[in-house]
Amino acid sequence: MDLDITEIDGACHCKAVRFHVRLKDGLRSARRCTCSYCQMRGAIAVSARLEDLHLLAGEDVLRCYRFNSGTARHYFCGTCGIYTHHQRRSNPNEYGVNVACLEGISPFDFTEVIVNDGIAHPSDTGVARIAGSLRFVPADAEPG
Repeated sequence: MDLDITEIDGACHCKAVRFHVRLKDGLRSARRCTCSYCQMRGAIAVSARLEDLHLLAGEDVLRCYRFNSGTARHYFCGTCGIYTHHQRRSNPNEYGVNVACLEGISPFDFTEVIVNDGIAHPSDTGVARIAGSLRFVPADAEPG
């Protein structure tokens, strides 16, 4: 996997929503979050500036969900339900893009992903904190 990839196409599961994105820091910005919504969603997101995500199709089926402060905008396909991206609360000038929607990328390609503390959100506390990390170890890679 090329962590330094700069541009890539993406889509939801049914391909109704399609986009092209230029990634701010490639796949190196991959992270998860502990907020209540992200806990349930379980996606890994990477960063892109707002102007660097371009919808190619599906604007008419794209839906938005907001909760709590209402600042973050979580976008998903109204047909298949897959979360594609969100406008961040911590930095409203950026999108978090679901890596599972990126062409040829799987969340299981990442051996370790940082988890940010979204319960004690930096917009509330003034401090960004890492809550931990998640690891993926393929069953055939384990000894024994």
